[in-house]
Amino acid sequence: MSTFLFDQIIFGPVKSRRLGVSLGINLLPTDSKVCSFDCIYCECGWTPRKREHKAELPQRGEVAKRLEAQLAKMKQNKELPDVITFAGNGEPTMHPDFAEIIDDTIALRNQYAPECRVAVLSNSTMIQKESVFNALLKIDDNILKLDSAIARTVELLDCPMGRFDLESIIDRLAQFGESASIQTLFVRGTHKGEKIDNTTPEELDAWMAALKKIKPGQVMIYTIARDTPAQGLEKISTEEMNKIADRVREAGFEVQVSA
Repeated sequence: MSTFLFDQIIFGPVKSRRLGVSLGINLLPTDSKVCSFDCIYCECGWTPRKREHKAELPQRGEVAKRLEAQLAKMKQNKELPDVITFAGNGEPTMHPDFAEIIDDTIALRNQYAPECRVAVLSNSTMIQKESVFNALLKIDDNILKLDSAIARTVELLDCPMGRFDLESIIDRLAQFGESASIQTLFVRGTHKGEKIDNTTPEELDAWMAALKKIKPGQVMIYTIARDTPAQGLEKISTEEMNKIADRVREAGFEVQVSA
């Protein structure tokens, strides 16, 4: 199925299912994906395993320059976004200057759009890095992926590109506590002959146990809504998503459903 890449450093604004009117920041190349996961459902397609040339990331100064120009234009037109969102073609926290770019972005937000939130959509793989952890503590919407609390499911669904210790990631997520929003995509289907379903009783029990350990400020659950690189994946029904959400609420967490 067809997928797409963001072809600009600053993109949008777009209407986000979860965040409102979002001005996007892509800290990855505009012509290829760079990520520590190779999720079978990613709208940006597969993560390249080999490259002819080293991926070129946008420079810190260029990101700030382009963001300031866009915010100034939007302020002049009285069309400021609800949120500035780090997303784009892969994992934004992999950028070597991520922490400094967050500081630049907060300063520009405060100057041009003080009511606008700053959000990061992350797959959680870099949160063991102290500079990334501390930068994420500074923002308004710290949205961190946890698609399953069972290691084998993470391997099948998210396909980590390097070493990935799920137990250590959950421990680190717990250090964020209420400052984190946990984001989970629910899906079922088959891929390369393997059955994948993170909605089973076993999966949900383990996931709920992880949530109770992490104690996030919010839980965001969603299912596939766009084309996926893998074939044979099934969107979870709104009814089933709402049942999962009810269970999260019963445990005392705020939950947002995007079905």
